[in-house]
Amino acid sequence: MSEQTQARSDSARRVVVVGAGMAGVQTAVALREQGFTGGVTLIGAEPHQPYDRPPLSKAVLLGKAEGSAFDVDFEALDIEVRLGCEVLGVRPGEHELDTAEGPVPYDVLVLATGAEPIRLPGAEGIPGVHLLRTLDDAERLRPVLARQHDIVVVGAGWIGAEFATAAREAGCAVTVVEAADRPLAGALPAEVAAPMTNWYADSGAELRTHARVERIEPGAVVLDDGSRVPADAVVVGIGARPATAWLAGSGVELGVHGEVLADEHLRTSVPDVYAVGDCASFPSGRYEERLLVHHWDNALQGPRTVAANIIGQSPAAYDPVPYFWSEQFGRFVQYVGHHRAADTTVWRGDPQGAAWSVCWLRSGRLVALLAVGRPRDLAQGRRLIESGIPMDPSLLSDPSRPLKEATA
Repeated sequence: MSEQTQARSDSARRVVVVGAGMAGVQTAVALREQGFTGGVTLIGAEPHQPYDRPPLSKAVLLGKAEGSAFDVDFEALDIEVRLGCEVLGVRPGEHELDTAEGPVPYDVLVLATGAEPIRLPGAEGIPGVHLLRTLDDAERLRPVLARQHDIVVVGAGWIGAEFATAAREAGCAVTVVEAADRPLAGALPAEVAAPMTNWYADSGAELRTHARVERIEPGAVVLDDGSRVPADAVVVGIGARPATAWLAGSGVELGVHGEVLADEHLRTSVPDVYAVGDCASFPSGRYEERLLVHHWDNALQGPRTVAANIIGQSPAAYDPVPYFWSEQFGRFVQYVGHHRAADTTVWRGDPQGAAWSVCWLRSGRLVALLAVGRPRDLAQGRRLIESGIPMDPSLLSDPSRPLKEATA
């Protein structure tokens, strides 16, 4: 097909993107950047201008920024944006999306609805119980921090640690209760998460592990051992699940976590429907398993593949090296790769110190790296994971040696 013919074909097509977070916005922008000339409609459930989420647990929460809207001129890009529009379902046979405002026809549909926080059972409707996922959530929590309330954080994962950091910076008394035996139990091996336990006490926050919430009462969180933790406010950070309940009955195949099962080109089981970002998993040839990545970088990278596949004749495969970062308790934590199938763990530096890294190898090749205060390790490690160059573990364990000089 010639470029002129392709352009005429594109101009007659309408792409509808559901979800106005990072993945949805970047998909719409990437379509224009890659030369798509057809209609592009971006639908968001929230009434706010599309915004970035990472600042919510940092600058926005602490009142250092009013918002984090994307710097995108949708009008100049000829992207139609429908905000405050709830999507109810999709009928692939008719190529129609059902919304609270009526049906929306599409030629190509992109699912980018992200994830929604898991709620604490029994806590619905109790005053003073908060989630931190949306701009409205952050706005509700700002005065809580400003009043320096006693705060209980349920869950010592990434979001729990970041919120506890902000609350301590605001001068609040903070207790973090975690059902597992350590922070980040679902994300990192025990020996890697262990040094992070001390970060809570060092910051003046109390971390209570093996602590399950029995119930929440006005002014207190009651744990399953009967103890009561004073709480003017409770922030729940026990994970997130793909926001895909609206796809029930659509024929779009979902996985065990409710995620859309996309293929290596981010296509779903239904023709003309793609999925990208937190709501979708994809098969990784690099890691030989299906990955469900709930992080910002995945929502930034995936849309380029989706746009290329919508526009082009030769499908582009999506197989990134996952990456994320977290700022907590005065430390910059970065992670790249996927360590589940690793057979060797190598430490670089003292985990009780301010800067250290952990490297995971499989068959002598670097597959993942966690860096605390060592951004150079992260940058070099990412390239080494992508290249698959064999590493020498003995050289790798020397923190004074650049990572790129530790090859076999």
